[in-house]
Amino acid sequence: MEIRAFRAYRFDESVVGDVGRCIAPPYDVINSDQQEQFYRKSEHNIIRIIKGKTRPSDNNGDNVYTRAAEYLSRWIQEGALKQDEREAIYGYVQDFEALGRRFRRLTFIALGKLEEFGRIVRPHEQIMHEPTVDRLNLKRATAARFGLVFMLYDDEQGVADAVIEKAAGHEPLIDFVDENSVRHQIFAIIDKGDIDAITEMMRDKSCIIADGHHRYTTGLLYSKESPNPAAKYQMLAFTNTRHEGLVVLATHRVVSNVEAFDFAQLIEKLSKDFELTRYRFDSPQGKSDAREKMLEQMRAGHDNNRNAFGIYGGDGSFYVAVLKNTEAMDGAAPERSDAWRSLDVSVLHKLILEQVLGIGEEQLAEGRHLEYVKDNSNAIGELVSKVDAGLKQVVFFMSPTKVEQIQMVAEHGERMPQKSTYFYPKVYTGLTINKL
Repeated sequence: MEIRAFRAYRFDESVVGDVGRCIAPPYDVINSDQQEQFYRKSEHNIIRIIKGKTRPSDNNGDNVYTRAAEYLSRWIQEGALKQDEREAIYGYVQDFEALGRRFRRLTFIALGKLEEFGRIVRPHEQIMHEPTVDRLNLKRATAARFGLVFMLYDDEQGVADAVIEKAAGHEPLIDFVDENSVRHQIFAIIDKGDIDAITEMMRDKSCIIADGHHRYTTGLLYSKESPNPAAKYQMLAFTNTRHEGLVVLATHRVVSNVEAFDFAQLIEKLSKDFELTRYRFDSPQGKSDAREKMLEQMRAGHDNNRNAFGIYGGDGSFYVAVLKNTEAMDGAAPERSDAWRSLDVSVLHKLILEQVLGIGEEQLAEGRHLEYVKDNSNAIGELVSKVDAGLKQVVFFMSPTKVEQIQMVAEHGERMPQKSTYFYPKVYTGLTINKL
């Protein structure tokens, strides 16, 4: 992939104060409550541009996109956003805790030449029409890139990792801790030798989009309609697949609004294709023990490359369903590769959601029946409580997709079901801005 250094616009602490209060997670993981919180953090928080508030009076001349452009222009004029004097590749270091361990993830931010999906750039997840239109409208209004597309590349030598480690020995441009206790640091890589080393290393690399499929897709669309040559390049964040800090967490599935739903019938129907283990409980402590047994069996299945799901439907038990025979997926998705059919999310979506519960592609697109919940320390308990309260019908607990599985599916030119991966932590927005 062709990459290049660039002069980013960044928040100037002499004007905005604490730069960390101006940064936000990607737009697509921010709910309305969080949106309000980021609005209150700072009058210069990037949320006003990437996910502005709508108004009843919005029209073609005054809307979230025109206001985003106004914020960008005003912040540059008043000096809140200032362009770096020298071209740089930016080292992005994140220190965080996950899975009971401490990690450090090394990433670099550069401009990458936009390529059609194929050998050089490979997607791995499905995208939706509405977010694509939304991001394209933002680009048209602002002629700028705000959010990072998270890309994976493979380099056994760790060329960029070594350069980022060296840069991290100097004073950071940005250093803050987010609401999830993740530390974010940005370092300028301006030495020509270091820039050349990363650029040359990437020249023959192909990349997988880990996160930001809609942002990359809109970049492609915008590059075709814009006469500006700079539109051919997208601001991207690159992480080496060999890096220990590349962590993927699970995304659980929660079902609701299925007509005539009967949990007992669901369990009975699953016995055709799955080995079912039931962990009963009759007390709060028993419930906790049963949940842990479920998770232990799921971890064992994941480690042994078995398709295993945890299930809870509020009947006084936790269940683990393990696929008996992979041939069941051959008939369910004959047009797909073995790599795609081997994914936990593929098995769940095809054999359970679609064949048993009647939640197929059309129903998924409606968004009424399935909620995706990112794994965290509280997620499982909260989901169980929702089922117990009758707010949800059943929850399927997932194991994380492995990086090698993502690579294999992408190499076949296929895309996984939506929300198949949860790379943690997210690459934040507002650290660097690329204005065309």
